[in-house]
Amino acid sequence: MGEEIVIIPMIVLGLPWIVFHYITKWKTAATLTNDDESLLEELYTLSRRLDERMDTVERLVSADNPEFKPARLGQSRELDDQPLHELDRLLGDRTNKRMPK
Repeated sequence: MGEEIVIIPMIVLGLPWIVFHYITKWKTAATLTNDDESLLEELYTLSRRLDERMDTVERLVSADNPEFKPARLGQSRELDDQPLHELDRLLGDRTNKRMPK
C-alpha cells in the first residue's frame, strides 16, 4: 500500500511534466533568434560581395591572359548565381512579411 502512494503521483505528475518540458525545449530550439537572422543577413551580404569580387578578378585575369579559363567555365553566369537569386527571393519574402500594412 505504501508503494502506490509514491508511484501513482510519479506517473500522474512526473511523466506529463517531463513530456511538456521537452516539448517546450524542442519548440524554442526550432526557431531563429533575431541575432541568428542578423548574422544570416550579414553572411548573405558578404557572400554577394565576395561573388562580385570573384567575377571582377576573373574578368581582370582573363583580360590580361587570354589562356585563362575561369573555374566556373562550364556553367553559365545565370546558373552560377541561381542559389543567390533564390536567397534574394526568400529574403524579399521575409522582409515583405515584416513590413506593417
